[in-house]
Amino acid sequence: MMPQRFPPDDPREWLNRARSNLFQAKNDKLGVYWEDLCFQAQQAAEKSLKALLLDRGVSFPYIHNLAVLMQLLEKQGESVPAEVREAARLTDYAVEARYPGLAEPMTRKEYETAVALAERVLNWVEGKLKAQGEASPPQ
Repeated sequence: MMPQRFPPDDPREWLNRARSNLFQAKNDKLGVYWEDLCFQAQQAAEKSLKALLLDRGVSFPYIHNLAVLMQLLEKQGESVPAEVREAARLTDYAVEARYPGLAEPMTRKEYETAVALAERVLNWVEGKLKAQGEASPPQ
């Protein structure tokens, strides 16, 4: 089922897109490179962080660097837990892993870790938004 659409300046739309990316990342099918799935995991984490930035009224650059996005949140007084901070390493999957020869092929373990990290970020952001009374977007 397709989720309800929201305007592009609505954090719920960014979370919808993050969930879509995470769904794709978890779709480990024959013929799909783990690198491509890791990219989807990175995108899920990135869009989750941008949803929280948007909710907090913070302008953000259209970059893939998760550490920079977390720093922007911290500048606004948001405390990013260490287990969420770990997801900054997903940044490596944003570009290099998508092109032949720029990175070593991913392993299943790296793939599983990437998905777990992305899910951790998404869950953290959803928790932050729910704690503020944001309505959870329909599934």
